[in-house]
Amino acid sequence: MIIIMLGDVVGEPGLMILEKRLPELIKEYKADFTVVNGENAAAGFGLTPETLDRILEAGADVVTSGNHIWEKREIWPVLESSALPNGKPLLRPANYPVVEEIDAAKPNAVPGRGWMLLSKNDLSVLVMNLQGRELMTPIDCPFQCFDTVAAEHSNVPVIIDFHAESAEEKEALAYYLDGRAGIVAGTHTHVQTADERLLPQGTAYISDLGMTGATNGVIGMDKDICINRTRSQIARRMECADAKEQDCAIQGIVAELDEKGKALNIRRINR
Repeated sequence: MIIIMLGDVVGEPGLMILEKRLPELIKEYKADFTVVNGENAAAGFGLTPETLDRILEAGADVVTSGNHIWEKREIWPVLESSALPNGKPLLRPANYPVVEEIDAAKPNAVPGRGWMLLSKNDLSVLVMNLQGRELMTPIDCPFQCFDTVAAEHSNVPVIIDFHAESAEEKEALAYYLDGRAGIVAGTHTHVQTADERLLPQGTAYISDLGMTGATNGVIGMDKDICINRTRSQIARRMECADAKEQDCAIQGIVAELDEKGKALNIRRINR
C-alpha cells in the first residue's frame, strides 16, 4: 500500500502548486491513498467549502486539519456533514472534547469528526487527525484519544496526521504508537524536517511534512509582514506571500505499508 501525505496547503500559492503537481505525484508513485492537510488553504487561515473542493479535486482522498480549522464558519456545516455516510472526507483533530450543549438534541458542540475509514481497490486504511497540546490549546490527550479509537479498529492500517508544535511531543507520540500506527506524520510548523525514519516496531515517522505553498516568504506568508510582526511584537494580520509557480513547493512524504500495516519505507517529497 502506497501512501502520500502532504503538508499544510497555504493559500492560493499552495492550491496552485497542489493542483499542478499532486496528480503527477499520484501517478508517479502509484499511490493508493493521498492525505493532504488543508487547514491553511483559505488565504492562509482556515478552510472554505470552495478550497476544500479544490484539494479533493486535485486528488486528495481525505483532507486533515488542525487548530485553524475553526477560522471560517462556513466550513462548520461541512465538518458536521462529514460525519454522515455521504459527507465529504474532511477531518478535524479527534481530541477536541465532547461538550454538552444546552440543546439536548446536539450533544456534541464540536462539529465534525477526527478519524475516517477509507476504502479503495480492496484496500482499507484508518486516517486519524490529532492535535498536540504543548505550546498549543490544551485540549484532550492525543495519546488517550488514539487508544480509544484504535481499540475499535485493531485490524486496519492506521495513518496519523499529528498537528503539533513540539517535536518532542511528536516523537513521543510516534514511539508510543510504534507498531500500532503505520505512519505518524507531524504538521503545523510549515517547515519540513529531515528526520524521516522507520521506528523499531514498524512505524514510519517524520516530525513535520512541511507545507505546500510559497517558498519566498516566511512559512508561506508575506515576509515583510512577518518581519514587522517579530520586530514590533504587534500581532499584525499575516497574508500569503505573492508567489509565482517557480516560488512554490509541494512537500510531504511517500511511504509504503505491508499487508499488516507496518511501514516498509518512507521518503520525503520536496518539489
